[in-house]
Amino acid sequence: MRLKEKVALVTGGARGIGKEIAMLLAKEGADCVICDVNEVELNSTAQEIEKLGVKCMPVVLNVTDLLQCEQTVNKIIDKLKKIDILVNNAGITKDGLLLKMSEADWDSVINVNLKGTFNCTKAVSKAMIKQRSGRIVNIASIIGLMGNAGQVNYAASKAGIIGLTKSVAKEIAKRNITVNAIAPGFIESKMTEILPEDVKTAMLNQIPLARFGKAEDVAQLVLFLVSDDASYITGQVISINGGMLM
Repeated sequence: MRLKEKVALVTGGARGIGKEIAMLLAKEGADCVICDVNEVELNSTAQEIEKLGVKCMPVVLNVTDLLQCEQTVNKIIDKLKKIDILVNNAGITKDGLLLKMSEADWDSVINVNLKGTFNCTKAVSKAMIKQRSGRIVNIASIIGLMGNAGQVNYAASKAGIIGLTKSVAKEIAKRNITVNAIAPGFIESKMTEILPEDVKTAMLNQIPLARFGKAEDVAQLVLFLVSDDASYITGQVISINGGMLM
């Protein structure tokens, strides 16, 4: 197992891509901390992970609150002694055209997606700097690279994550901490299930591999980036989109 005796923190880990990431890291031996705002799904996922023979600590967390993030990190350190891996996966969408988008919808997406990534990275990096080791993976999006009509808030948040990734990578590389971003394309999830069929068809027609991605595809890339196999990779944005954007 590649991650035996490692401790991984996954935000938005109760379901979807976050759950698949946490499950795969657990299968590779990592003790997991999963954070989410949905307590019921959080506890259910934690029980599934513990069946894999590792520890799992479920934490109800609002990633937009820096103090909560710092307190959560302190609790993890107290209980599990360290944090080796951080996966910033928590994210939301509130789509709408620019002229119709409310300030509240703009703020909420920026706060969860971008500020949440900042908050968790800031809180966890303090512990990693003391350890002189760590792996941080930020889940961005193809939309942060190419933009998309009706998603100016989401695109801005994910583009911001990409800039944050590169900057933090330069700041803490000397402490043996790598920071990378993954930019998924169209990945099947509850977030994408609500899209109209005509939108899904239009996107499928843009994908050379002629299929949508799965959460497991993203999880496998996360596993690679947090493993020793990727120890010389930092500050990178790796797309996983079936060729939709080259």
